[in-house]
Amino acid sequence: MGRIRLDKFLADMSLGTRSEVKKEIKKGSVQVNGMTVKNPEYKIDTGKDLVSVKGRQVSYAQMEYYMLNKPAGVVSATEDKRDKTVVDLITEKKRKDLFPVGRLDKDTEGLLLITNDGALAHELLSPRKHVDKTYFVKIKDPVSSEDVKRLENGVDIGEEKQTLPAKISRISQEGTSLCLTIREGRFHQIKRMFQAVDNEVLYLKRLSMGPLDLDENLAPGEYRTLTEEEMKRLKEHAGK
Repeated sequence: MGRIRLDKFLADMSLGTRSEVKKEIKKGSVQVNGMTVKNPEYKIDTGKDLVSVKGRQVSYAQMEYYMLNKPAGVVSATEDKRDKTVVDLITEKKRKDLFPVGRLDKDTEGLLLITNDGALAHELLSPRKHVDKTYFVKIKDPVSSEDVKRLENGVDIGEEKQTLPAKISRISQEGTSLCLTIREGRFHQIKRMFQAVDNEVLYLKRLSMGPLDLDENLAPGEYRTLTEEEMKRLKEHAGK
């Protein structure tokens, strides 16, 4: 990253708003390499300088990547006046500019990538990339073999184009739960796909996105940083 203003550095690392951190700096609460700095415009080198606020060291993170198991009742947004957001759940974040890559409906659970890497998000969400997304779906009525064929070939959900071919696997014995893989992300797409075959989605959980699989050890609402291997696979998939 190189050199950056001290007040911007502290604000970016979620230590407060720009005006709040300026006050702390002017009060003498901030040290750079052990020396008190009272000038908010002081330039620091994020790769070398050690910054602390009231004796607590502030480490710099240029990019952050979190895997979240989104619970129901939380919205896929950065802020919301009424509901808790997925970004609110990342309590250990350093950056204040995190956002969810794509969105899951409020009542949908499962895998969500939270990051501040806009370039990676753009590649993963680009319609031309056709990134596979697999969901576990519970439906009201048993799915018939004819319904499976229709869904896999693409159905009319009331838009100009019908859905791209999907893939259905792991259908339960009673036919009311299955795994569905789609390559798009239209609004309420899976619910509308099953409505098109006269069925209703009762429960929806995303299991994977491209090469990223939901960690089975994460309970709803829990998260962790991505591993080096996961990061490598994601960036290769995105062509970065």
